[in-house]
Amino acid sequence: MTSFHDVLFPLDIALKSAGGPQRRTDVVTLGSGAEERNARWAHSRRRYDAGYGVKTFEALSQVIAFFDERRGRLYGFRWRDRLDHSSVAPGVAVMPTDQIVGVGDGVTAAFQLGKTYGALYLPYRRPIAKPVPGSVRMTVAETEMNQGTQFTVDTATGIATFHPNHIPPPGAAITAGFLFDVPVRFDTDYLEVDLSAFAAGAIPKIPLVEVRP
Repeated sequence: MTSFHDVLFPLDIALKSAGGPQRRTDVVTLGSGAEERNARWAHSRRRYDAGYGVKTFEALSQVIAFFDERRGRLYGFRWRDRLDHSSVAPGVAVMPTDQIVGVGDGVTAAFQLGKTYGALYLPYRRPIAKPVPGSVRMTVAETEMNQGTQFTVDTATGIATFHPNHIPPPGAAITAGFLFDVPVRFDTDYLEVDLSAFAAGAIPKIPLVEVRP
């Protein structure tokens, strides 16, 4: 991903933020009152407001320094979503069988990490591009693999690659468990902070938006 700094936004501030996924849907109301709906985006896009986590002048100064180093909207960075940063539900330990990431064919060595949401009607598989270094665990046919000797993970793309002697055989289920960050950027080139209002308890607006490869 171009124009991206592989650095994590201050975690203590991120954990007190607000935000979540956004979809883009066209809704047309017909003369009869019925609706036609069309999804314009295949993938949801996360938006956050980091301002809710800024409670002290020290934290505010830290965010301003981080903002200037990213040159405003120019460079992306890692963001830890407190609600959704794991291959499993919050508070549950990561296991190598959490998510199905593919089925072996005896030839393919590289597999994109992903997380599936929902199960019954129309499950959504979200590509995971920024796994946390050292957090990825994988199995092939229910046997856990060793990271480094049997597979490697590119933490800039979320692609796991098996070494030549460990390529998954045909029909073998490949699963993974991991922690991950969201690639985001500031959604403004101007941080407006009223220090008198901030001292009185007002929350500065610091918008962030997910970036895609």
